[in-house]
Amino acid sequence: MTNKTDEAAQQQSIPSADPAARLKAIRIGRNMTLAELGKLAGLPVSTLSKLENGKASFTYDKMVQLTTALEIDISHLLADEPASPAMSSPAKLLGRRSISRAGEGFSVDSGTYNYLHLATDILNKNFTPMIGEIKARSVAEFGPFIHHPGEEFVYVIQGVLELHTEVYSPVILNAGDSIFFDSEMGHAYVSGSDELCKVMSICWNGDQS
Repeated sequence: MTNKTDEAAQQQSIPSADPAARLKAIRIGRNMTLAELGKLAGLPVSTLSKLENGKASFTYDKMVQLTTALEIDISHLLADEPASPAMSSPAKLLGRRSISRAGEGFSVDSGTYNYLHLATDILNKNFTPMIGEIKARSVAEFGPFIHHPGEEFVYVIQGVLELHTEVYSPVILNAGDSIFFDSEMGHAYVSGSDELCKVMSICWNGDQS
């Protein structure tokens, strides 16, 4: 079994902001097969293979499944540079901060929405901040509802958002409106007008101590 020192060295050699390569390095560093990781994460081997080879998008729900299974922070997959040990443990360092300039962050494009992950250089955050652009114009275009552990807060910056869920009737949110909901409830984001729909989303996974 590869020890943590060897695993850290492998991650150090991965190019910046390359979640596919980082995921593969972490898996191989732990001597895990795709099937073993798939069983832990609840994802098909075919999906994992596509993720590791850059043929599928690292959507937020998939990243939560993978990082929960691997017991690592999402930022391990997204940070521009591997964090130092001090930055990895908030108990050892108070007063942490991360500044994201306009347009900076790690972009994940699923085809139906694009999310810009912010503060990716900070590990073990209590929540995940993102700026999203909603592209889907219907639930059919969005595809299957997504769901992940925890809670979610969404604030509409621009345009009109239609939030569809498994439990409630669709809700229309205009610029300046916001909603807080249980993200384990299946949900889908749909743009409700011809104007670009832009939102700020804050997700809490529910597993941080």
